[in-house]
Amino acid sequence: MTIPMTDLTEQYRALKLEIDEAVHRVLSNGTFILGDEVKSFETAVAAYTGVAHAVGVASGTDALLLALLACGIGEGDEVITTPFSFIATSESIARTGATPVFVDIEPDTLNIDCQAIAAAITPRTKGIVPVHLYGQPCDMKTLMSLAKAHNLRVVEDCAQAQGATWHEQQVGSFGDCGCFSFFPSKMLGAYGDGGLVTTNNADIAERLRVLRNHGAKTKYYHDTNGFNSRLDSLQAAVLRVKLQHLPEWIDKRRAIAAQYAEAFDRMDGVDVLGLRPGADHVFNYYTVRIEGAAARRDSLSAHLKDHGIATAIYYPKPLHAQEVYAALSHGMKDFPNAALASQQVLSLPIYPEMTLDQVAQVTDAVASFKGFKYIGE
Repeated sequence: MTIPMTDLTEQYRALKLEIDEAVHRVLSNGTFILGDEVKSFETAVAAYTGVAHAVGVASGTDALLLALLACGIGEGDEVITTPFSFIATSESIARTGATPVFVDIEPDTLNIDCQAIAAAITPRTKGIVPVHLYGQPCDMKTLMSLAKAHNLRVVEDCAQAQGATWHEQQVGSFGDCGCFSFFPSKMLGAYGDGGLVTTNNADIAERLRVLRNHGAKTKYYHDTNGFNSRLDSLQAAVLRVKLQHLPEWIDKRRAIAAQYAEAFDRMDGVDVLGLRPGADHVFNYYTVRIEGAAARRDSLSAHLKDHGIATAIYYPKPLHAQEVYAALSHGMKDFPNAALASQQVLSLPIYPEMTLDQVAQVTDAVASFKGFKYIGE
């Protein structure tokens, strides 16, 4: 049996009647850009997240860019972030004209290290972009205390963590903005690109609405240079259906993650990532560390492929080592935790429709790799 990283066709089959009805509703009313579907979805996400405002945009990357701009980030500023994330995180900072300032990550959770943030703050620092990696929240209490003490903006990258909480408070509700991606494989996936920004600041929300719509409050009257970054009605209608199922899907992901962890705790060669007390992980990705160098991790990935099991590496090369940031003159050794993680991380299949028998198939395939047997066998 082939086991993919995620199975969107199975999810569609389970929701077919609801999804088809929602799509037909949009096709029948003929409003395809913004409109009532988007407004209703924004209202639902704001309520779910516990914030005053939610603004739908065209992608998770646009959510980050527009949020940073709406927070006043621009030329000459510095914004502190993690080097262990998808490039959209740092790319969005750079596109504002600001400089991304990388700091190392925690060795156990792989989230940004708040002590390293404190050491990196300079007079030019204007903001922080924490990434709730793989679905586990960062230490938002410490991070927000730092931001308040230094008058810094905080834009949370929640692309992998919708529904996650830090001490029972939803991610996306701590900072000035929270940025979400609806890329199809995310916790809440659209049938195409889509994104959203949450905020409790009415002025920021208004700036976001203007920026996403060519800089205009009124059609053909432009107050600033903006973007064409509007969430479309079809995606919003699909997402409204899926949002109702998100709590159930999170519970299923956690059950799968628990079965993985129980198996890997009994296995040599595989390290389960740490879980912070108070952090409710949603497991958008289930990621482990494979002891040793990248060659061993890559060999295991090939072994699993031979067994019909998909894997992924998030991320094989840290952002600070990417060619696009060569001008920052970072070496791999500058952030050793991120460098080592890039050599060891391996993400395994996880999705709500995955059965526990399939999880066992994955863990048994890992155990059949040389040197990875269950302890005691």
